[in-house]
Amino acid sequence: MDAFASSPSNDLVTEVRDGMRIAWNVPIPMDDGIVLRADVFLPLAEGRYPAIMSYGPYGKGLSFQEYFKSQWERMTAAFPEAAEGSSNKYQNWEVVDPEKWVPDGYAVVRIDSRGAGRSPGVLDHHNPREAKDYYDCIEWAAAQPWCNGKIGLNGISYYAMNQWRVASLQPPHLAAMCVWEGYADRYRDATRHGGILCTFHRDFQGRQVFRVQYGVGERGPRNPVTGELVSGPETLPEEELRKNRADMWGAVKSRPLDGPYYRDRSAQWDKITTPFLSAGNWGGHGLHLRGNVEGFVRAASKQKWLEIHGHAHWTHFYTNYGIDLQKRFFGYFLKGEDNGWDKQPPVQLQIRHPGEKFVLRHENEWPIARTRWTKFYLDPENRSLRPEPPKAPQTIAFEALGEGLLFLTPPLDEEIEITGPAAAKLFVSSSTTDADIFLVLRVFDPAGQEVLFHGANDPQVPIAFGWLRASHRKLDPELSTPYRPYHTHDELQPLVPGEPVELDVEIWPTSIVVPPGYRIGLAVRGKDYQHDGPALELPGVKYTMQGTGPFKHDDPDDRPPEIFGGVTTVHCGPDQASYVLLPIIPPKA
Repeated sequence: MDAFASSPSNDLVTEVRDGMRIAWNVPIPMDDGIVLRADVFLPLAEGRYPAIMSYGPYGKGLSFQEYFKSQWERMTAAFPEAAEGSSNKYQNWEVVDPEKWVPDGYAVVRIDSRGAGRSPGVLDHHNPREAKDYYDCIEWAAAQPWCNGKIGLNGISYYAMNQWRVASLQPPHLAAMCVWEGYADRYRDATRHGGILCTFHRDFQGRQVFRVQYGVGERGPRNPVTGELVSGPETLPEEELRKNRADMWGAVKSRPLDGPYYRDRSAQWDKITTPFLSAGNWGGHGLHLRGNVEGFVRAASKQKWLEIHGHAHWTHFYTNYGIDLQKRFFGYFLKGEDNGWDKQPPVQLQIRHPGEKFVLRHENEWPIARTRWTKFYLDPENRSLRPEPPKAPQTIAFEALGEGLLFLTPPLDEEIEITGPAAAKLFVSSSTTDADIFLVLRVFDPAGQEVLFHGANDPQVPIAFGWLRASHRKLDPELSTPYRPYHTHDELQPLVPGEPVELDVEIWPTSIVVPPGYRIGLAVRGKDYQHDGPALELPGVKYTMQGTGPFKHDDPDDRPPEIFGGVTTVHCGPDQASYVLLPIIPPKA
């Protein structure tokens, strides 16, 4: 039975529950008069502690088990350890469980972001005001008598994305951050893959946030621990709620090119100096991978680590594997523990093998220095991937809204490991003035069955994806590399029907050990991938899954059929060598 005891804790009114002192809905005033609300979890002993902080819009009082029931059940069925060692009363979507952190001498601070949960204001995701609020929350917490002045940020997805942005503002008391599957570039990582509009953000707010918008009040859920309204205490009319939230989808849809709107909502790599652990997901194509890798490569921080794993995007954050990694990192930077983190290799990878098998390996850099960058050329004659380009010019065409083309290697004679970023160079013409290119890196077993993995947001995903709108083919020469082309997305370069253009397509990072007898494939399509099996519908998941999860590119206004429904032709040959560049990894010497 819970022990309830109200007591002053250095001017913070707390109650004792489950071995913690808890203060609910602590006010944090902002400079414009808005007062944000935080829940603060403290050890029983009075003292000064480092804080693990999260700031986001999903409702700090919303029960993980009740409102993300399907995700919770799937996680705990696959990894029972995630629920062990805790009463789980305080489990909250995508943030740490205080019962697993407070006993180790941490304060846990959960903040409802502006306009969400118990924090009033206008709901405007990822805008500069959110980053400024987060900065002020960090500095507020550092000044409290229960804090030792060191703040660590931790959390998944949204709670990771905003870490990049607040770190760009360089809060003085931000000591370390764990960015778990968080995108960093609002344009390239999330909303417009290769310049193509992703419809995830059309549905995101309705699925995730509207039910906990501040002012839902009595129409919304209650905190199962306190009985308080998650989105109260006011209950506002629907018309006022609509006025208090920005039209995120409209803002993205109306801005097809990169510019100030996206830059204001993205990381500024040269200004990020905080030590960080960046954890990505091999199956996170569309949201939960690219930013983590770019952050590790490009951020100015001198102390930074990269980890990449598999399975659903929320799972390993809560497993013993993930918590041990986080606690070693934060123990070193927030508590000064001599726990060996200073000897932790910069890169920790869960190398994928068919059959959902992963093998832990450490590396010293990214991309891996011993990578053998290998070109596999497209051969239209037999739709193969070959070590040399065709000796004579060839073309192959496909209906842009059809199933596209699949190019395959012969069965492999020996095992090949592909780990790292990939890219493709294609020479393409269209019957219209534009073309969308969807690339899918695929692997097939000797029986012709595709190798699929449990992805971040879909239980069956292929090896890797890449996207590019042909009119967005302009490259940034300073940021581009052969294995990671970087497009400016700052102007349109329409096609002349029938005239080929050279496209360099970024394929997001991946890892797969391909056994002998298996085949590597590259699908070249003009629409989203779908695997050959049935579409899946899971309880509590509001989208159908067939290989891409919610990250689809099917907005009719963005892809009018008169432009994107034509015929696309791939050109190959000695002077127009179309190929995919793969990072082949030899064994360590």
